[in-house]
Amino acid sequence: MRKLMLGLMGVMVAALATLAAQRPSPIKVMLLDGESGGPYHKWQLGTPVLKRVLEETGLFQVDVVTTPATTGTLTDFRPDFQAYRVVVWNYDAPDERWAEPLRRAFEQYVSAGGGVVIVHAANNAFSGWQAYNEMIGVGGWRGRTEASGPYWYYRDDTLVSDAAAGPGASHGRRTPAAITIRTSDHPITRGLPPVWMHQGDEVYAHLRGPGKNMTVLATAFSDPANAGSGRHEPMLMAMTFGKGRIFHTAFGHDVNALSCVGFVVTMQRGTEWAATGAVTQQVPTTFPTAATVSYRTDLAALDPNFARGLNPLDAKP
Repeated sequence: MRKLMLGLMGVMVAALATLAAQRPSPIKVMLLDGESGGPYHKWQLGTPVLKRVLEETGLFQVDVVTTPATTGTLTDFRPDFQAYRVVVWNYDAPDERWAEPLRRAFEQYVSAGGGVVIVHAANNAFSGWQAYNEMIGVGGWRGRTEASGPYWYYRDDTLVSDAAAGPGASHGRRTPAAITIRTSDHPITRGLPPVWMHQGDEVYAHLRGPGKNMTVLATAFSDPANAGSGRHEPMLMAMTFGKGRIFHTAFGHDVNALSCVGFVVTMQRGTEWAATGAVTQQVPTTFPTAATVSYRTDLAALDPNFARGLNPLDAKP
């Protein structure tokens, strides 16, 4: 009997070892932060939310890499991009911040197949860095004009490239917005409702850029009654740069916006796609509908304002 028990234990240990060996290693993610172009985007609050959102899937191992504080050029900042399958940008910096060697290292990482995720204010960064603007497709602010590329928006269900002169980017007050899926067969958006409500956030408008190798996944209507363009503006995009894949979400102004289940799910799926080219995650039953928003109080509670009793659905000016 003792030999039988030992034999069974040996079989169980071997089976567990086999399962462990078959379990895929987590996807290594660099979450880059450390700067924003003003007091509007509090990366210190957003980073813990993004980290939790990614790690709760069990797919990702997230390391936060914070750039050193400076008003000049980062001369000693040399992150090891090659150690990660995807870099998530919760970071917005001016052109002078990254010296040419650092830019080249990132370009080489992406063109060789490294993944990138651009979150909200990161599309404001580096208006004069050509390769970065090709990676993100469209961007705003930091002096972007028609020289940065055309406006991109939807008119009559058709993506329009508009070379009209004017500044890049605008937005109105943070309010809930209906999101329309434009590419339903992409791995990121496959299975999502054709229209769903995103809770209070900025709807970026007048974004402009090269739009190279860009697929618009979803848009939102920029309401003229809320300082909007009167057009359906790109909110979720997928790009390629060399062998690299980039997922760009214009959502995520603050913790309130980050706590939307629609943001959470598209962020998780977009990061997996940027890293692997596929999406294995299922769409949860809590995903918002065309008539209702859906948000996570556990994420909203990471904002000190929530702890002080602020309703996470309040649209703050």
